Amino acid sequence: MEISYQGATTFLQTAGFAIDADKPSVCFVHGAGMDHAVWTLFVRWFARNGYNALAVDLRGHGRSGGEALTSVESMADWLLGLLATLGVKEVGLAGHSMGSLIALQAAATGGAAVRKLALLGFGYPMAVGAPLLDAARANDPVAVDMMTIWGHDFGAQIGGHQVPGLSISTISKRRFEAARPGVLFADLNACHTYASGAEAAAALSCPVSLILGERDRMTPVRGAREFAKALPKASIEVIPGCGHGMMEEKPEQTHKALVKALVV
Repeated sequence: MEISYQGATTFLQTAGFAIDADKPSVCFVHGAGMDHAVWTLFVRWFARNGYNALAVDLRGHGRSGGEALTSVESMADWLLGLLATLGVKEVGLAGHSMGSLIALQAAATGGAAVRKLALLGFGYPMAVGAPLLDAARANDPVAVDMMTIWGHDFGAQIGGHQVPGLSISTISKRRFEAARPGVLFADLNACHTYASGAEAAAALSCPVSLILGERDRMTPVRGAREFAKALPKASIEVIPGCGHGMMEEKPEQTHKALVKALVV
């Protein structure tokens, strides 16, 4: 589905379904340098089980036009405006990695418009190391290599895909490589400089589910557990033997956690 929004083409994956005002809605937000495709399996399930299911390409990502936004706050405002434009008044919101920060900020800003919140691969603060930031700033392919290696558990790097012949880490690498010049740096720097997490947590009133990878090296579980103490309605689910890229590494376990977190 493509619409014109804020002067640019904006793409949303809906599994081919039109938005129905009588259905509950869920929206999925991808991470740094990624696009809607990471959510394909989950969008299809929710769309076929009575929901408006939307996976957005953020501005400047995937099939969406315009320049990539440079702060978590501006991305959250963009997302809330997009949902309002689509006529979505209430939503269950899920975000992965950078998308989890966007979802957190959007839930804090949007108030009652966000019914439930799922934060996957979440950490706060989400500091990014200088070598990765510098490589991304220079559009150096080494940045993609770092993201691919650090973003997956060891098992995912030597095979481990549930479909024989497919590589988990190579699929992720190709998505990073498809990002336009400057986008990965803009995203990583937005994560690195986001400083409103504590204020956002204090403003939340909806239930929050943290879905975490046991072996996540990019946003380790311990940081999310500490942050969860500031959330009034938080639950934590840790996926065993899983790194940061849980949607590719452990799709069935991630699916079950998302259903538990977002169903009405």
